Amino acid sequence: MWQVWLIIAGLFFIGEIITVGFLVFWFGVAALIAMIVSFFTSNIIIQTSIFVISSAILLLVTKPFVKKFVDVKSTNTNAFSIIGKKALVIKEINQHSIGQIKINGEVWSAEAENDEIIPEGSEVEIVLISGVKAIVKAIKLANKV
Repeated sequence: MWQVWLIIAGLFFIGEIITVGFLVFWFGVAALIAMIVSFFTSNIIIQTSIFVISSAILLLVTKPFVKKFVDVKSTNTNAFSIIGKKALVIKEINQHSIGQIKINGEVWSAEAENDEIIPEGSEVEIVLISGVKAIVKAIKLANKV
């Protein structure tokens, strides 16, 4: 039976190589522990119990340790990095057609958040990316006295 546990461990390690997380690795280690147990007993229930228990222990004990070294913070990249930034309307955004904005030297198709008309030359804030369109809202300028 130890050969089966070795194959299962190998499959988990291959799965770990394929995936981006650091989760499947611990199932492979637990399978190796179950393989060692199989040298002492041929009872499949005991071996499987050891596999399940050691998997749970390894996952729970190592999770805080892994979090210290693996940066799991989501970083906005590419299109989503412009959300919250200001842009300039270069083609009027109205209720019937999609206008255009310019941000960081790039031209984007834009749609108003509340179907409002935003004239050319206005400053807008990007609130969402929907497909290839930026959903924007007009920035209201405070009246200067």
